[in-house]
Amino acid sequence: MALLQVERIGGLAGFGGVGAHVRSLGRLETDTLSPEEQRAVEDLFKSKGKAKASQIRDGFRYRISRTSSGRTETVEAPEGAVPKSLAQCVKDELV
Repeated sequence: MALLQVERIGGLAGFGGVGAHVRSLGRLETDTLSPEEQRAVEDLFKSKGKAKASQIRDGFRYRISRTSSGRTETVEAPEGAVPKSLAQCVKDELV
């Protein structure tokens, strides 16, 4: 079991960038994901975020960090490569 922290970045409004006024974050445990989603997350980390998904101009990217056994790994992936549950856990907040 690992804790995932998910951050949506980019897009037309530049979420998560320097000077951005909106931050989009979410957290969830890997054991709450379906087996298919767990496999997709594992594949993202194995590929170091080099997912085969088309880049969309001004599209969102997701920065996903997982913490397990005191070790944290982080990858970035295009929106199309991120399992739906991860994308849906993200909530916007004003900063």
